Amino acid sequence: MIHTLLDRPLAVFDIESTGLNRKTDRIIDLAIIRIHPSGDQDAHTFRVHPGIPIPAESTAVHGITDADVVAAPSFKEVAPDVVTLLTGCDLAGFNIVRFDAPMLMEEFARAGVPFSLEGRRLIDAQRIFHLKEPRDLTAALAFYCGESHPDAHGAMADVIATVSVLDAQIERYEDLPHDMDKLAALCNPRDPTWVDETGKFRWLDGQVVLNFGQKQGRPLRELVLNEPGYLEWMLKKDFPDDTKEIVRNALNNRYPTPPTE
Repeated sequence: MIHTLLDRPLAVFDIESTGLNRKTDRIIDLAIIRIHPSGDQDAHTFRVHPGIPIPAESTAVHGITDADVVAAPSFKEVAPDVVTLLTGCDLAGFNIVRFDAPMLMEEFARAGVPFSLEGRRLIDAQRIFHLKEPRDLTAALAFYCGESHPDAHGAMADVIATVSVLDAQIERYEDLPHDMDKLAALCNPRDPTWVDETGKFRWLDGQVVLNFGQKQGRPLRELVLNEPGYLEWMLKKDFPDDTKEIVRNALNNRYPTPPTE
């Protein structure tokens, strides 16, 4: 049990948010379980009004709508209580290092509430999972087919192993799509708000907006009018061809057609 390792409380937490960008997105749900060295636990939940609309694609993931948060306090209002709960605690979560901890730190900064990770130990269950459970082709062949892979990294041997794994997966999982289009969409999901293949531009309220960097969230039309030099810079950099085509067209006053519902 994790509590046997503890020399101070461990706050295990998870965040649901309006999206994945810690600069522009906001927390809407924060759950914390504090585990004490004694093994005792206490649980706390904070539903938060993000101050911005919750995108439909985010609601599809966590089920939280604008109506669910309409009467909720802002993060700034609950931040002192959250700090109190986390005082003297190490932190843990699943993907906490890449997402939850940075998102929480951004919210504290916006709220003007001092909070530091310094001196706190961060335990990430996802990191441990990825370290301890091999997820390469050899592991897949052993798991799905019960076979060893002595010729790993030989091209033909790897292809033969992959065919065996695919066959076994289709047979094992009845809920996998038995349709190539749907199976491809499952293997390579694409955010429906993306305008280009890599998501450098996205649709937001019927407008094309930039989806990376310091200018993230800025409408493409606004950049054309006020900062065309930035778009010209993009054309000189190593962006994908379809991204550059959107930029070139915009500079010539041609914009993508909004998607239909």
